[in-house]
Amino acid sequence: MTTTSEPVAPGSVRPRRRRRRRVVRGLLLASLLLVAYVGITFIQVYRASRHDGARQADAIIVLGAAQYDGVPSPVLRDRLDHALELYEADLAPHIVLTGGRQEGDRFTEATAGYNYLRNHGVAEDALLKEVDGHSTWESLAASARFLIARDLTKVVLVTDGYHAYRVEAIAEDSGLDATVSPSDTRLSRTNELRQLTRETAAVALGRIIGYDRLFRLDNAVND
Repeated sequence: MTTTSEPVAPGSVRPRRRRRRRVVRGLLLASLLLVAYVGITFIQVYRASRHDGARQADAIIVLGAAQYDGVPSPVLRDRLDHALELYEADLAPHIVLTGGRQEGDRFTEATAGYNYLRNHGVAEDALLKEVDGHSTWESLAASARFLIARDLTKVVLVTDGYHAYRVEAIAEDSGLDATVSPSDTRLSRTNELRQLTRETAAVALGRIIGYDRLFRLDNAVND
């Protein structure tokens, strides 16, 4: 049995080719826009890491970091020392210590910072604590609630430079008028690039879905 196929009319092939070209062009354009968006975000994160936003404020907020049985880690100590410099320069009358307790710890990050600054002569009534946060978003959202209740909304955030762009955005989302004065933590170029790359990814996604959703997504992935 012999079968024959009818020739395909040239006019029916051209629309298919045009559709394929449009799809390919659309994908290329989307890829270029994504690369441009991530590249611009990296530049913004890098510039923020180099900018010191120290100014007169109602409060200085120290972002938490690891502590070892009440003793601040080097990273946390750098942040506390920088906050102390800002406080002693009379830039703000209050320092807010943030950070909860990790599993198995006796002290919260905030309490370790509080004790460190008390031992360095900061008056007890100048210090405020947020002790329940387990992420930047949680700590800043909780701090914002009690600061706004006290009408203390103008703040200077103290954290590592690579973290500056995101923490300022989260603080602004929480209702604070925020700037960042980075601590003097020194990183190798390789480590700094790694941290800047991670922050770029977090900022790029967080601006699209919201930093609160990013926090919940990160929690879901790590559970």
